[in-house]
Amino acid sequence: MVSKKLKVWLPLLFALVLTAGMFLGFKLRGETVTPGFFQNAKKNSLQEVYDLVRSRYVDDINQDSLSNAVIEDVLAHLDPHSVYIPPVEVEGATEDLNGNFQGIGVEFQVFSDTVNVLNVIENGPSYKAGLEVGDKILAVNDTAMIAGKKIKADDVKKLLRGAGGSKVVVTVLRNGDTQKITITRGTIPLPSLDVAYMLTPETGFIRLNKFSETTYQEFMFNLETLQKKGMKKLVLDLRGNGGGYMSEAVAIADQFLSDTKLIVYTEGSKTPRQDYNAKLDGLFEKGQLVVLVDETSASASEILAGALQDWDRATIIGRRTFGKGLVQQPFQLSDGGMLRLTIARYYTPLGRNIQKPYNKGKDKYEDDLIERLHNGELVKADTSTPKGKAYKTAKGHTVYGGGGITPDIFVPFDTASQPRQIIELYLKGTLNSFVYNYYVNNKSFFKQFKSATDFARDFNAGDKEWEAISNYARRDSIDLKPITGKSKTDFLQTIKAYLARQIWRTEGYFEVMNMQDPMIKKALEQ
Repeated sequence: MVSKKLKVWLPLLFALVLTAGMFLGFKLRGETVTPGFFQNAKKNSLQEVYDLVRSRYVDDINQDSLSNAVIEDVLAHLDPHSVYIPPVEVEGATEDLNGNFQGIGVEFQVFSDTVNVLNVIENGPSYKAGLEVGDKILAVNDTAMIAGKKIKADDVKKLLRGAGGSKVVVTVLRNGDTQKITITRGTIPLPSLDVAYMLTPETGFIRLNKFSETTYQEFMFNLETLQKKGMKKLVLDLRGNGGGYMSEAVAIADQFLSDTKLIVYTEGSKTPRQDYNAKLDGLFEKGQLVVLVDETSASASEILAGALQDWDRATIIGRRTFGKGLVQQPFQLSDGGMLRLTIARYYTPLGRNIQKPYNKGKDKYEDDLIERLHNGELVKADTSTPKGKAYKTAKGHTVYGGGGITPDIFVPFDTASQPRQIIELYLKGTLNSFVYNYYVNNKSFFKQFKSATDFARDFNAGDKEWEAISNYARRDSIDLKPITGKSKTDFLQTIKAYLARQIWRTEGYFEVMNMQDPMIKKALEQ
């Protein structure tokens, strides 16, 4: 039991101890705590200049513009892929990789100051509301008259897009009659898979345009579908695929590689090494595999192609890839903006980092593809091998690092010059306008083709289409009479491909264009 005397002095003792502790704590703080822990750290020169300009500069300035300029100048001293995205651009920058957006589900183009509906996504909001290909949109919500004005496509998008579940009323002109259609906005997919079909009874073809959140899911569905059709060999087209989420590329590689083979690893000076290995029993670990690449295949595309090449799993056909071997991590900023900062490099299973040099500045880096064309690399196989370090695969094949994935089989870039008149058709938008109107005016004829495959096989653009495009081109002061021979034949095939895209979108376009594609021909020879 505690004595009465101790009970009397105990509170006083606690008070003395507490006072001594507080005194000692503040004393030690001054001797041991680094400046800035209890007070703001000393400003550096950059912060001082920024604050002085904001508070003392003679003229009014846009604070956001000043902040953006400072950020961009800092990032300009880093690699070409570390970027700042302002708040107003974040949604658009991430939309493509999300694999969807909120809208009404149409493709449109402005012809002669009029918004024309080119395509209506099947079972999408506009499809359910009754919008049709060929409709001309005159107004949105009665307040935004868009017909007869030089309106930009981006402005039209802003009017038509909105939160899922919200409604928009469009006034359209159809067959000479005006009508109002109410559309309930919804989720619109942005497919990363352009087309999947059988090139031959045993050869499947899949083309990926990016690696978004939905790519693996899209790929698996179509891979299984092709296997059910008897696919024994696969041609995977990654041309023009600028990358996206590394995780999606790793998941797809897992379908081709057995056991726990290494697919890729990342490492940076402040980021420890992380390995990504195969985990699942892949659906296509045994079948013959060909991968098509070109100078615009980048990032996640190079991860996939590099892993398959290092393990001797696929034949890589095409031209040396872009050469992006840097990993970006997104950081959300307090102003709503986003910083995509390079935090590591990625390496193929053999240890190849295929990032091309960027020490000569951003302009030189961005002009690399033009330089490849000028120095002949894109057209001559003997110039396509980079100077990077050579590696040997398990089967003795030589592969290279230091500037993209060099293909096993080189296919040159087609440098055949287009006649001036055909170039004008593209530049003036005449070709797009012609194809749309030709389809709208001949809908009943095109309805006989039930699929893109039927169209590619059975329809041939000939004299009728040539006469039609020639007459249409004269409206824009373009004379096609000088176009003959191979130039004419090739352009008629292009018209056929554009018509196929008008009806079946990317699926139709690539099924037609693949019929004369030299890389496809080379792939079928393997």
